[in-house]
Amino acid sequence: MSIKNLISLGLLIFIPIAIAAEKLEWDALLVFGLSAVAIVPLAIWLSTATEELAVTLGPTIGGLLNAVFGNATELIIALVALRAGLVDIVKASITGTIVSNLLLVMGLSMFLGGLRYKEQEFKPVVARMNGSTMTLAVIAIVLPAMVISTSNVVEPSAITGLSLFVAAVMIAVYAFTLLFSLKTHSYLYEVSMVELEGESSEEGHGHEKPNLWLWMGVLLVATIGVAFISEIFVGAVEEATAGLGLTPLFTGVILLPLVGGAAEYVTAVRCALKNNMDLSVSVAMGSSLLVALLVAPLLVIVGQVIGQPMDLNFNLFEVVAIAIAVITANLISLDGRSNWLEGMLLLSTYAILGASFYFHPA
Repeated sequence: MSIKNLISLGLLIFIPIAIAAEKLEWDALLVFGLSAVAIVPLAIWLSTATEELAVTLGPTIGGLLNAVFGNATELIIALVALRAGLVDIVKASITGTIVSNLLLVMGLSMFLGGLRYKEQEFKPVVARMNGSTMTLAVIAIVLPAMVISTSNVVEPSAITGLSLFVAAVMIAVYAFTLLFSLKTHSYLYEVSMVELEGESSEEGHGHEKPNLWLWMGVLLVATIGVAFISEIFVGAVEEATAGLGLTPLFTGVILLPLVGGAAEYVTAVRCALKNNMDLSVSVAMGSSLLVALLVAPLLVIVGQVIGQPMDLNFNLFEVVAIAIAVITANLISLDGRSNWLEGMLLLSTYAILGASFYFHPA
């Protein structure tokens, strides 16, 4: 069994502790911290189950499974928060997940991988395709904010209508990207599946395929576990962060992605340390793409259904942060090569944005 799985098994002890803390009505900050730690191993097992099933089911179905469940933890936390009426935090978490994947995850991967290898290579064509699609996502997020900022009066119904239309377009675009990557141009992405199979073999499976029913059970249990602990986490988030003097904006942009994205961080960095930068970059950029083109639109639609309206009217500072992250990541990944200095540049950009969100009065 890999070190990652051993650590995630050990961290499972925090699940009953977090449940007990909530039932015994411990301090909100303590409940918040314990539930955040409890989500991490569940997120790792959910991600691991998805990867194992992807290897078992083959490139097409496996790729589709990865595309749907790749950011399941973030989606579940966001849905729970949306149901609780924490719309501002949900919006901020979308911004934070995109920014953290492009800057923090890719930055850590390039920096730590670059310390072990002088220079690492990855397919620039995949990075360019993901970057181009992310540019569309930025446009889709920018436009609703621009409509409001350039108009004297905008009816709420107009913003809702625009958000629903944009959401439908974004979901359609994501469907076309899946068709492109899994069917018509799958040869461009084959390296990711090969490396994923290699990762599975190195973790002790040898040449045997993973047990389908076992990992389906792990996926189901981990998903239910994330949903259950997320209820506790979201229930304590407002009081805990208010006690720390943190704004909903900072909480959503910085803290929530750190909890929900733990699995992506571990996977991307581990691949970079094994000189698999193709897979590392695909994890970072693919996760951002999934959140921007599928998770965010789904939350808009679900919000209308459950009576917690959410639109795509992000504040201008969030829009600027996403644009900076996308532009920086695109520029650095353009040549298909990376080193520790480029990783440090991405991490520095993330640190500056994080400090800006901390001091933002919103």
